[in-house]
Amino acid sequence: MSVKIHPSAIVEKGAQLGDRVQVEAFAYIASTVSIGDETLIRHHSSVEGNTSLGKHNLVAPYACLGGLTQDLKYKGGVVGLTIGDHNQFREYVTVHGATMDHAETKIGNHNVMLAYSHVAHDCVMGDHNVMSGNSALAGHVFIGNQINIAWSAGIHQFCKIGDYAMVSACSKVVQDILPFMIADGNPACVRAVNKIGLQRNGFSEGQINDIKEIFKELYKSGKNRTQALEFLKKKFPDNPNYDQILRFIKNSSRGLA
Repeated sequence: MSVKIHPSAIVEKGAQLGDRVQVEAFAYIASTVSIGDETLIRHHSSVEGNTSLGKHNLVAPYACLGGLTQDLKYKGGVVGLTIGDHNQFREYVTVHGATMDHAETKIGNHNVMLAYSHVAHDCVMGDHNVMSGNSALAGHVFIGNQINIAWSAGIHQFCKIGDYAMVSACSKVVQDILPFMIADGNPACVRAVNKIGLQRNGFSEGQINDIKEIFKELYKSGKNRTQALEFLKKKFPDNPNYDQILRFIKNSSRGLA
């Protein structure tokens, strides 16, 4: 095993470092941390708390992973942060551990968090997401997959954002955002289908047109939600994208934007 640790870095006894991990100058790794193979911990960054960091991750200068929750309900205990593989945490990013004993904040794989973005306690994030600079997730937020959260957007506690959605810059999200949609505004409202995002992720024109019809029926038809869903159920009896939207609606706890 070949691990490179700069002489000025602090790696506490008990920390577990995988093969070819690099820890640069003035970085800090706590004794309770586990870091996977080929992860780069840049200078002046820190990984602390009960944090498990997977393989091939980048922790940029001044980023802090596993910091203590800012939730005032915190009363101590063993709280954690679990992070998958191939993530990038750029300059000054902060990701906090959970609040309650034996709970975890969870981040999946292939996510990119740009400078000054923040993930609070007890959040759950899937794969292939982008958080732009200064964007922030409050506690207990659920983020699906392939989502783009633009610059300086803020997501309220307990909100959910569905797969392939986009949140526009400077938006304030206070309710759940359906999969495949673009939300914008203060408070954020669903404005359109995320066509460009869907095209980039290999959706066919036929699939995108179906999603556009679902959007129009839910948001533009003038029907209430029950009426719109009954109509869509008949029109799309075996459509996996409609089924995904329907499941999301049924699991929504804060209501839909």
